[in-house]
Amino acid sequence: MAASNLILTVVLNEASRYPFWVNLHKGAILGFHALLGVRLKNDRMSLLLKQKTKLKNGLPVRNLKIANNEVPYHGAVWDITEALSNFRLAALLGWQDVAQRYRRSRIGAFWLTINMGVLIGALGLVFGTIFNSPMSEFLPFICVGLIFWGYYTQIVSEGCSGFISNSDIILQLDLPFFTYILRVWYRNSVILAHNLVIFPIVLLIFWKSIGLSALLIVPGFFIVTLNMTWIALTLAILCTRYRDLTQIVQNIMQVMMYVTPIMWMPDHLPQRASHVMLDYNPFFHMISVVRNPLLGQTVTAANWVVAIGIAIVGWSFALLLLKKYRARIAYWL
Repeated sequence: MAASNLILTVVLNEASRYPFWVNLHKGAILGFHALLGVRLKNDRMSLLLKQKTKLKNGLPVRNLKIANNEVPYHGAVWDITEALSNFRLAALLGWQDVAQRYRRSRIGAFWLTINMGVLIGALGLVFGTIFNSPMSEFLPFICVGLIFWGYYTQIVSEGCSGFISNSDIILQLDLPFFTYILRVWYRNSVILAHNLVIFPIVLLIFWKSIGLSALLIVPGFFIVTLNMTWIALTLAILCTRYRDLTQIVQNIMQVMMYVTPIMWMPDHLPQRASHVMLDYNPFFHMISVVRNPLLGQTVTAANWVVAIGIAIVGWSFALLLLKKYRARIAYWL
């Protein structure tokens, strides 16, 4: 039965090259399976057997029906809400990524903390000496800056390959695409939580404390999350289509690290340069809304306005991009 089914499918595939045979091709396969009593499953393989393909702007657009039930079209808003409603799946995948990376290790994910701690100590001593800054001020500053900058960089970098690295799942399961972005976000948030352990240790070394203003990190981190997720979603779509864009983004992030006050303090800049390098730098505002509360410094109104404005504009663009190209992502993989 399997052999005859395969032969008939191959013959009809050849015949379907001619327009006259397209409908006969579809009807014959469905009729042949019905006579044999084979029930087609509602999966992607059966969709490929029953598809009626048209061309629109040079790209295949499939009008698929299964048992007289039209396959529903899923839009961008549905994708986001469905992924958020099934957040546990993304969290499970993200946690598994971290656990698998350090499997059979005695220290486990705290190797991340040790590596970051060594980096903070080395750069803090070097740049603190170069800039002649008091270590009690400079080391906590560079500590928070490096921890969150590593968080931003990893999300942007892994966001570029968010769909490509999950291509096997995307081509087999009909999951919301935003689930893979949440997977990237959750994985790096777990790493961030491990690295933040360093900050209280630095405060204890210099006998420094934090006040109630540190609670502002909660809305600050929420705004940062909104920004990083739309950036990752946008880059995942664009980098799936244009693979060379990943290298460009990584180079941009490398440059931005040096023009953003991560390893140097804002008061190190000359007055004429600070206006351009700080006010027009979006990463400075996204760093400030989470770093300043922890350091007991004031988050300016400009920091809040710019960070929130970027989130609103960015998500509007990301939703439009996802709505337009959601159906094509699987073809680009």
